[in-house]
Amino acid sequence: MKYLLGIDIGTSGTKSLLIDEKGKVIASYLYEYPLYTPHPNWAEQNPEDWWKGTVVSIQNILKISKVPPDSIAAVGLSGQMHSSVFLDKDAKVLRRAILWCDTRTKYECEWIMNKVGRKKIASLVANPALEGFTAPKIIWLRNNEPKLYDKVDKVLLPKDYIRFRLTGEMCTEVSDAAGTLLLDVKNRIWSKKMMDLIGVPYSFLPPVYESIDVCGNITEKISKLTGLKAGTPVVGGGADNTCGAVGTGVVKAGRVLTSLGTSGVIFAHTNQVKIDPEMRVHTFCHSVPEKWYLMGVMLSAGGSFRWFRDAFCELEKNEALKQNIDVYEILTQKASKVKAGSEGLFFLPYLMGERTPHQSADAKGAFVGISARHNKEHFIRAVIEGITFGMKDSLEIVKEQGIKIEQIRLTGGGAKSKFWRKLQANIYNSEVVTVNNTEGPAFGAAIMAGVGGYVFGSIEEATEKIIKVKERVEPEKSEAKKYKAFYDEFKSLYPALKKNFENISLLLKK
Repeated sequence: MKYLLGIDIGTSGTKSLLIDEKGKVIASYLYEYPLYTPHPNWAEQNPEDWWKGTVVSIQNILKISKVPPDSIAAVGLSGQMHSSVFLDKDAKVLRRAILWCDTRTKYECEWIMNKVGRKKIASLVANPALEGFTAPKIIWLRNNEPKLYDKVDKVLLPKDYIRFRLTGEMCTEVSDAAGTLLLDVKNRIWSKKMMDLIGVPYSFLPPVYESIDVCGNITEKISKLTGLKAGTPVVGGGADNTCGAVGTGVVKAGRVLTSLGTSGVIFAHTNQVKIDPEMRVHTFCHSVPEKWYLMGVMLSAGGSFRWFRDAFCELEKNEALKQNIDVYEILTQKASKVKAGSEGLFFLPYLMGERTPHQSADAKGAFVGISARHNKEHFIRAVIEGITFGMKDSLEIVKEQGIKIEQIRLTGGGAKSKFWRKLQANIYNSEVVTVNNTEGPAFGAAIMAGVGGYVFGSIEEATEKIIKVKERVEPEKSEAKKYKAFYDEFKSLYPALKKNFENISLLLKK
């Protein structure tokens, strides 16, 4: 029996997952680490924490599973997109990594868009300059920490930094590189034209490969440290979103993934490059060779629910401890007692600004429509509905690009709750399904390892063999009709409040 190891460098922790060639999970281990917010809208992590998490999780996987290291055919890597690791000529980390959810680069994004031009940037890299992307972070470092910038020799993404520590090789692959704003997404190569226009040295970037390519091997030093066999191949792997899509079988046209984690993601597979003329959704390279996807991103989806839980639900937390259940079970149960639309109470889930569709660091969260009739149950349901409306924004834009949605596959927190599964079916007005894999991006990374390690012939072959639909939920016509009206009202709220949000941001800077 051959085994495959997937490692996901996430925002909350590093997860390692071992599966066999039939897709059965043998062992998993999560190592958590802190996120630093030294200023408003800043988000940073220490790459050394990622590395410690990787080493500890691999050691524990081998200990728990008792699988012989020479039975592990290959290692696959997944990681948070966009986050930037700056290295000097000695490959030493120069500062804490600036993360995907960091929105300090508003000025740099405006400068890039003005410098390159909206039409040209679409033709060069298929996406607009947004605060979370990698290129604006490089420009921010140049503008604000010039002494450190002068020492930069390479810029790596999180999983690629871990690859370097595992193998000694500096490289990346197309799905993660697509989120840097420096990749020619259509041709799956670095865009030297884009780099020249904004003054990013070509030497900063490592070679780029496909996700299933072998991009290094476990070194003797790392073998002694982790227990993995020296020479074990490490494949390119993918961005967390493409690994999540592979791990749920979203590798064919017509399939869409909705992932509700800290952020919310709509991921729509496409066989051709499609670019939203308004660039409200992203066009990125899929980990499936010569395939692409459209992606909409909410910066604070499940994060909004967690914020509400932590800020207002101490009683429910205590009750969950007494009952030994997840506090979210209590919260969704309370939400289920309220009618669709929360009796006119709306929640705008823009706690960290917003990416899709508003592309604004100034966007703010808000409750709108509060009346004396509303109690905590209404507020809980409004939060869940607001998050799901925000996800629907991306789905509607995907449809506008001519992509036919035949099946929506759910993953993340929104897939675990029966109440939220039904709510999504009604708000999306579409059948939604869950699948037998709930392990997240590390599972997709392990599948890619299997392709690179010759256990599987292709990603498509592997997913058809391993991933099965578990449950189907159909929308209720009457509820879907109600939600259509509430969604139309939800869409009108951000434009009405946009100027107020911008003014609030200005007041906070004074």
